[in-house]
Amino acid sequence: MRGRSDGSQKKRLITSVCVVAIFLGFLYVYYGSIFGSSSNGASALEYGSKSLRKFGSSYLGGDDEADGKQYESSTKVGLEDGEDVVPKTFPVCDDRHSELIPCLDRNIIYQMRLKLDLSVMEHYERHCPPPERRYNCLIPPPAGYKIPIKWPQSRDEVWKANIPHTHLAHEKSDQNWMVVQGEKIVFPGGGTHFHYGADKYIASIANMLNFSHNNLNNEGRLRTVLDVGCGVASFGAYLLSSDIIAMSLAPNDVHQNQIQFALERGIPAYLGVLGTKRLPYPSRSFELAHCSRCRIDWLQRDGILLLELDRLLRPGGYFAYSSPEAYAQDEEDLRIWKEMSALVGRMCWRIAAKRNQTVIWQKPLTNDCYMEREPGTTPPLCRSDDDPDAVWGVSMEACITPYSDHDQKAKGSGLAPWPARLTSPPPRLADFGYSNEMFEKDTETWRHRVESYWNLLSPKVEADTLRNLMDMKAHMGSFAAALKDKNVWVMNVIPEDGPNTLKLIYDRGLIGTTHNWCEAFSTYPRTYDLLHAWTVFSDIEKKGCSAEDLLLEMDRILRPSGFIIIRDKQPVIDSIRKYLSALHWEAVATTNSGSDSEHEGDDAVFIVQKKLWLTSESVRNSE
Repeated sequence: MRGRSDGSQKKRLITSVCVVAIFLGFLYVYYGSIFGSSSNGASALEYGSKSLRKFGSSYLGGDDEADGKQYESSTKVGLEDGEDVVPKTFPVCDDRHSELIPCLDRNIIYQMRLKLDLSVMEHYERHCPPPERRYNCLIPPPAGYKIPIKWPQSRDEVWKANIPHTHLAHEKSDQNWMVVQGEKIVFPGGGTHFHYGADKYIASIANMLNFSHNNLNNEGRLRTVLDVGCGVASFGAYLLSSDIIAMSLAPNDVHQNQIQFALERGIPAYLGVLGTKRLPYPSRSFELAHCSRCRIDWLQRDGILLLELDRLLRPGGYFAYSSPEAYAQDEEDLRIWKEMSALVGRMCWRIAAKRNQTVIWQKPLTNDCYMEREPGTTPPLCRSDDDPDAVWGVSMEACITPYSDHDQKAKGSGLAPWPARLTSPPPRLADFGYSNEMFEKDTETWRHRVESYWNLLSPKVEADTLRNLMDMKAHMGSFAAALKDKNVWVMNVIPEDGPNTLKLIYDRGLIGTTHNWCEAFSTYPRTYDLLHAWTVFSDIEKKGCSAEDLLLEMDRILRPSGFIIIRDKQPVIDSIRKYLSALHWEAVATTNSGSDSEHEGDDAVFIVQKKLWLTSESVRNSE
């Protein structure tokens, strides 16, 4: 370089800068044209290049410094006065992330070097990525993705391309979990302990309990069920015809995709594990808990997992347990059975029925048995200052949750049979200072609102268009209650920092969970047909969280061609509207504040639909 003049160096530098600028300009024009044209395309849109879809690809491996650059924290949607920075496009995540569950992703655990106790299932619990490791990209559908088969046909079959995992079909081939048939995966209704079908197994449990007509709903008195280690949720699927709704629960463990299959089928389900934290449900939520060969060590840690079920069961609730310990005669099974029998006896459970491979225990109706135990008996009663309904991030404790004074006096939950309980004021209303009149007014208000929603959706929605719905801020569950006559189910979500009204929702015979919308939800991508967001964006903005992150999360969990109903202040909706093109959403309907009811205040309603878009590989596969 010493032999060259300064002028020569400057010329070369200017030439190099110009070449780079021209190249970058070409990329901008090229990719801008792809994304710009795709936003106006037909139902299936091909967009995204391989280079863009490599965004975040080091997530599956690579050094930490590279990872930090891949995760770009999202900016907030500006809901106050000021200039918004709105992206024209979002990049598409790497194809390998088509099933990404951000807070249940073991790659994050490895990269963050979290020290977890595998023996108590901590690695299956929620561990969310920090802001600098979050994705800022759209989750692609798998190659060949199709609009899901509609309910009720979907109970028995789904498209193989939508969940291209057949290992369970081979692993459980002798148990009738699922069978691959051409382009579909078929579910015969079998399970590890009910080879001959879930319907016959359910009838046998009802028969064991002497319920009339072998119907497990017991004339409407048994409505909500928790199925632990649910497999592909065929037990929950066949309960629906008896007007029973089950929360089918399983971790993302070695039997991966169980919950993904359940939701693809249109069956209520949730990713969760009995580990170290309480399940995200309030006390006294379920009439029946069920475990069919769920591979859980119920004796561990002083019976802490059985005591979590005890917290969740209503007075007089049942635990149906089908497992070798209940019937096998080898030495180890007999030892486990003996120890479990002693433990549940100290918990004041009694055997309601025992036949063949199944035992059914029943929880007491009152606190009387607890008071009669010898001093020092384990497990102890929980402390008086323990809130049995506090669940978000709360550790389990090996103690018995006694009943409230109301339940003790009522000798039960005091709930009306289903379906009357849906519209009857729940006994626990008084816990919040709500009156019966407030409850009835809320029920009627949401009946009108849902009727208005359906009128707005009617040009796009047929009788079987929607199945899996989520109310992202459910309050008392009146949105779900208004949908009783539709062939849908609703996951009612209660914010973890608001009034803990989830127990009112369960008392109405509905199901739901607790969540913090500053984080990702515990479900697979593409699992809900409709999301209802009532002031959710206003709420997270007050908490200082990113509304843009929430928009991307909603896109992740929404099925292609699914809908979002946003009910919020007009400035919020105006801000969200700016993101439609980047998200490849399409406006369906909008109403101004107060236009659909005289009691709406300053709420406005905005309905959007997610387009079906396919990557280049998906298009080629489909053709």
